[in-house]
Amino acid sequence: MSRIGKAIITVPAGVTITEKEGVVTVKGPKGELSQELTGGVSIEQNDGQLTVSRPSDAKQHRALHGLYRALINNMVVGTTEGFTKKLELVGVGYRASHAGQKLELALGFSHGIVLEVPKEVIIDTLTEKGKNPIITLTSHDNQLLGMVAAKIRSFRKPEPYKGKGVRFVGEIVRRKAGKSA
Repeated sequence: MSRIGKAIITVPAGVTITEKEGVVTVKGPKGELSQELTGGVSIEQNDGQLTVSRPSDAKQHRALHGLYRALINNMVVGTTEGFTKKLELVGVGYRASHAGQKLELALGFSHGIVLEVPKEVIIDTLTEKGKNPIITLTSHDNQLLGMVAAKIRSFRKPEPYKGKGVRFVGEIVRRKAGKSA
């Protein structure tokens, strides 16, 4: 049996979980998220604990069991605590600034990049003298947050020779040796 799938989700106070026609909705203090359940996976809720069950031990059902348990747990955590991702711009002249939901990036191209970020994601940019600029993204939706962070990173991925580019804070970039004379 799936170790992740059979783990029990504890539902904190202030969070309500409802299932209607195969769609699970989680409401909490930070927002509301919903996820459609497929493959016969069902949920049972009793006194602050939620269990996810599957109809059989078929390979597809086992895969969906762990997946939906993880997605529902992320929805519960997101609506109570929220998620944060930090990106670091490594490179001379790389800058980031934001105005509302527009993120402006200067990543060494001839023109700046302007990205319209969804309203569910909160942006914050930090630029200190002598340090790399840091972009902080915060949201209650982990999937959306990951997509926005991956989109920003895709503009200039870290390259292996000098390590320049957009990377997650704490990400280790494998470096290559340059030319040997």
